[in-house]
Amino acid sequence: MYGAYKPTAIQQRVKEEGEAGKHGRVPKHCVVTGGTGFVGQRLVEMLVERGAERVVSFDIVPPSDKALQHKAIEYVVGDLTDANSVSKALKGADCVWHVAACVGPYHPKPLYTRVNVHGTANVIAACKEHHIQKLVYSCSPTTRFFSDVRNIDGLTEAELPDIPQQQYLAEYARTKAEGELLMRQALKADPDFLALACSPHQVYGPRDNLFLPNFMEAAGSGKLRVFGHGRNRICFTYVDNYCHGLLKAEQALYKGSKAIGKFYIVTDGSTHPHEEGYALLWDELDKACLGMGFPSIKAKFHLPRWLMMFVGFVCDFIGLLLGKVLKLNTFSVRMLTMDRWFRITAAEEDLGYSPIVSYDEGWQDAIDWFRDNWLPTFDGSGGLMNGVAEQTMRKINIQGGQKVE
Repeated sequence: MYGAYKPTAIQQRVKEEGEAGKHGRVPKHCVVTGGTGFVGQRLVEMLVERGAERVVSFDIVPPSDKALQHKAIEYVVGDLTDANSVSKALKGADCVWHVAACVGPYHPKPLYTRVNVHGTANVIAACKEHHIQKLVYSCSPTTRFFSDVRNIDGLTEAELPDIPQQQYLAEYARTKAEGELLMRQALKADPDFLALACSPHQVYGPRDNLFLPNFMEAAGSGKLRVFGHGRNRICFTYVDNYCHGLLKAEQALYKGSKAIGKFYIVTDGSTHPHEEGYALLWDELDKACLGMGFPSIKAKFHLPRWLMMFVGFVCDFIGLLLGKVLKLNTFSVRMLTMDRWFRITAAEEDLGYSPIVSYDEGWQDAIDWFRDNWLPTFDGSGGLMNGVAEQTMRKINIQGGQKVE
């Protein structure tokens, strides 16, 4: 059934639970935009596992030779910014999960607007054209981050700033917020249309191609250091948990539901090392480093936050001159040193969500997968800190051999 991709033991368990109907059934005809991406491909698989009869995976990137081959799955290659392609892909759907997005801080600004705003407008228009009642919009907590970059230490969605905000921390956040606002407008215009926004925080797991690879490349090449005191809190979302949350979101879309139009965050919740709902970022990254056979980053000297912010400003300036965003910048330094974890009370109460994989299981599953599949291909040339940043650090002539508290 899974073709070239072999599910991990954890994902095999999730598959068997889905096939047994433990988590409920899904609509017969489903569409996933961004269906070949990290989250999208797992969502497509879980839809099949839970009984979908037809799943359209719509993405500008063709499926890999390791993608699940199943009679219920139709892979459609198309551009989200092409309204006609979107319309054809969505026709006949009972529900659309809009996962496709231009993600991260490194793309040209116009691309974020084209994909995240205009692409979302195309999805909504196709839903209206074909009388598709249900839309689950995959969003981001960064749309609600405080513009003054204050810590987010266990806040709920209701305690975060609502959108629109006057200022966002990144272009990705701004355009994802604009896409969500388009969803809200569509709800007001059509009482039969049902939609909500659902987001993970720091999604991880097997086949992750962004979060863990960046850190492990830096660790494996000896470049990774702890930024700041190293005790900042964060919450994580195992990929299967996020997909489960997206499926629970669809179940919450019915006339009269209090979930309609709302924004939710789903994470690994109370299964985190700290049952309030968080882990310590650098402790968990250190576990991953050790799992790869790399030296402990906690044993190395820490880089003071003030110093890294200075380097980040230098990189911002250089990037501005070069017309590109460097990997090390003020945004990344802030994300690596601030507290950012959320309570998931609203998702638990309104969506009936709870994680189906515990954090300990999920994190170890990701480490094992990376050790078996990523590590053999690692060449040691990558890293979180690019060459410009490293040159800047050398010019500053960092001294020391102890941790910065």
